[in-house]
Amino acid sequence: MNEILIATASNGENLKLANRFADAARAQGLSTDLIDLTELDLPLFTPRRRDAGQPEGLLALQARLQQGQRWIICSPEYNGSIPPVLTSAFAWLSVLGDDFRALFNGRPIAMASHSGSGGYEVLTALRIQLAHLGAHVVGRQLIANQSKPAHDSSIEAILKALVELRAPG
Repeated sequence: MNEILIATASNGENLKLANRFADAARAQGLSTDLIDLTELDLPLFTPRRRDAGQPEGLLALQARLQQGQRWIICSPEYNGSIPPVLTSAFAWLSVLGDDFRALFNGRPIAMASHSGSGGYEVLTALRIQLAHLGAHVVGRQLIANQSKPAHDSSIEAILKALVELRAPG
C-alpha cells in the first residue's frame, strides 16, 4: 500500500509538479505511486462505450488508486474546468461495482494545478466533484503558473495537511 498516490492529468507542467510532490513525499519517508493519466489512453466515457465493455487498463487503474491511502491530483485547467482525461477517468471508475462512491468515499485528497489560465476554476470544479464522491478534500490547494511557480514550502504544507487526514480502512 502506498501512503501517497499522485495522479496527473497532463504530461507537461502538471507532470513536473506531480514529480515535485512525489520527491517531497519520499523525502518525508512516505511511499508514493505516480500515475500519468495521459499514458492510459482510456476512451471517452459514454453509455454506449460502457455497454461495449470496460476498457483495457481500467481495473489496473482502479487497483492502483485503491492502494493509495491518500491522493494528490495535479491538473491543468481546460476551458475553465476539469480536463477530459480526468473527467472520463472518474466516470469510468464510478461505474465499476455497485457503489459509485466506493473508491473515493472517505479518501483524503489534495489538489494542485499548474495552469496558464489561472487554475482556480479547475480546482473549484474538482473540489465539488470530489466532495460529491465522498472524498475528504484538503482545504489548502496549490496554484502555479509560469510567473508564479510552486514553492517547496507550499508543497510541504499540503503534504503535511494531507497526511494529517485519516485514511479510509
